[in-house]
Amino acid sequence: MSDPKGTPLGRVRNIGIIAHIDAGKTTTSERILFYSGKEHRMGEVHDGTAVMDFMQDEQERGITISSAVTTFSWLNHQVNLIDTPGHVDFTAEVERSLRILDGAVTVFCGVAGVQAQSETVWRQADNYGVPRIAFINKLDRAGADADHVVEEIRTRLGANPLLLQIPVGREDGFTGVVDLITHEYLTFDGDQGETVTVHPIPDELKDDAEVLGQDIMEKAADASEELTMTFLENGSLTVDEIREGLRILTLSRRIVPVLCGTSLRNKGVQPLLDAVVHYLPSPKDMPPVKGHKPGHPDEIIECHPVRKEKAVALVFKITDDAHDPLAFARVYSGELAEGQRLVIASNNRKERIARIWRMHANHREQMKSVGPGEIVGLSGLKFAATGDTLCDETRLVELEPPKFPATVISVAVEPKSNDDRDKLMDVISRLEREDPTFTHKLDPETGQLILSGMGELHLEVLATRITRDYKVPVNTGAPRVSYREGVTKTATGVGSFDQVLAGKNNYAEIEVTVSPLTDELVSRGELAVQEDLYPKPILAAVENSIRDSFASGPLGGYPVIHTLARIEKIKTREGELTETAATAAADIALRDAIHKGSAILYEPVMSLEVTAPEEFLGGIIHDLNGRRAEIAEVGQAGQMRFVKARVALAEMFGYATTVRGLSGGRADYSLEPCAYAPVPRNRMAEILGYDPNE
Repeated sequence: MSDPKGTPLGRVRNIGIIAHIDAGKTTTSERILFYSGKEHRMGEVHDGTAVMDFMQDEQERGITISSAVTTFSWLNHQVNLIDTPGHVDFTAEVERSLRILDGAVTVFCGVAGVQAQSETVWRQADNYGVPRIAFINKLDRAGADADHVVEEIRTRLGANPLLLQIPVGREDGFTGVVDLITHEYLTFDGDQGETVTVHPIPDELKDDAEVLGQDIMEKAADASEELTMTFLENGSLTVDEIREGLRILTLSRRIVPVLCGTSLRNKGVQPLLDAVVHYLPSPKDMPPVKGHKPGHPDEIIECHPVRKEKAVALVFKITDDAHDPLAFARVYSGELAEGQRLVIASNNRKERIARIWRMHANHREQMKSVGPGEIVGLSGLKFAATGDTLCDETRLVELEPPKFPATVISVAVEPKSNDDRDKLMDVISRLEREDPTFTHKLDPETGQLILSGMGELHLEVLATRITRDYKVPVNTGAPRVSYREGVTKTATGVGSFDQVLAGKNNYAEIEVTVSPLTDELVSRGELAVQEDLYPKPILAAVENSIRDSFASGPLGGYPVIHTLARIEKIKTREGELTETAATAAADIALRDAIHKGSAILYEPVMSLEVTAPEEFLGGIIHDLNGRRAEIAEVGQAGQMRFVKARVALAEMFGYATTVRGLSGGRADYSLEPCAYAPVPRNRMAEILGYDPNE
């Protein structure tokens, strides 16, 4: 199977670089681009010259904010690479990337090992069944320990890591690696580590290399019956046969090959690239992508990576590019060509591809057509959003979109000039199309514009983009928590509407019962009434009213969760039951029922992990106890100590400054949303400005 107009599919790799923040993802990506010949100089994160971090915010902050796509060649293979963020506030970028990738390289810090966000991205990759290889980075640092990181991958991630190299030297004395498959000692020479020099294995490592190499060979032999027979007949396997076995084991996710190096010091990146080619899957190695007929989720349709099928592509990212908006898409079947007309499967809206671009960060190369396995930018799409499937109108198929977490934090903004209000709303619409974890609403009481996102940094970056990139100066309020509402007991409410509108009587009385649900973040409505007694438009109006009321609850206008609403009765007078009356009565009834159901606020609770030297641990724990934190674990991470806890987001504003002061700037921490928990009753009145139980 091959793409007759491009690289054979078996020689294509679609991979992502994923990791905890500061593990060295972007530095590794920059070395990959240099050694592959894609770039003629190495960009550096610390001086703002990294090619893959091309946004001004990324260069100023020294972090990756938006996933960036590039394509390069290695060992006669085409590699499409996505460098993803490591900060939890931008986890949606990882989610959308892993949805369309075939494989991933997970980078771990040789000192810190498996960190909080390492676990998050690993879990995300598990959710999409993505095979991985691991790269233990920063082995030149004080306290680096590759064996400890391998053990943490095993114990904390539940994976089966297989170390393919022995690091030679420790910390400042790290010089290279022993390849346990080829039995060679590799150093990385030249001004930028561009020359891989092969040496005999140092005498002191020969025994270890022999034992570990034999173990790798035996594991490879177990990968298939053919390799087992070859091993039994010959007593050994060739290098190519070992790699074949490891590839089988990697693709089935039975092992995770582990490699070593230090990207900043230009050591170990070329063997990592070799491993991408040897062990990670091509599009044809992956099972056919399954979609369904729109509106018929049980009618499964398989999409095969061949040009002769009808076109199917998944839009996984939208960017409001300076030239024109781009839709990033992964092609799964068929061919995309300039001028081609497709439809969005979910709503049947027509789209036309104006241009196709192969991307290199923010640079473009125009393509006339592309086939399966390609990841490209598309110009000219007017309606497509993240998660939409583009397909031929003669074969409608809808693929599973990426899933994104709910927002947990909000901030009020307003333009500094009233003349900019319409422009601000236009900018917000464009940013929402880019970022599915960014939403807005108007506060019905204050009229304020409320922006919601994944964290303080997320909202700070968005506000900066509005002001700097789109030239709309805004005033920003203090961040605030995105609470939720719910009920704690079953209760029934009644709502009625009786008015004359445009000369016509409108009357409905509706009874709604609410009860608590234990399912996470779920709220839903049901009809208990006999449906054939009422016109379908009336029942639809009632259901829509319940849905809208769930989006803005009666306590503080927050979304309602954990709640089941049942429409028990609908009363009216002959000829007076209208959609207007039904909508209004249902809303009143639901709000009445929620109040009677001992309404409660829920607050987002975060998983917190703090890593710091031993001498600062006591002060950090004392501070967390004052923040209503539940300490779950205190442990050792290499030469550092860590604290894991669950803590309400409301208690964590400004924590970065606090923990920096408590540790002399030497602590690292991460926050990740994990649940919604009831707000203590004594704090509800403080949050709402009134006591809902009085």
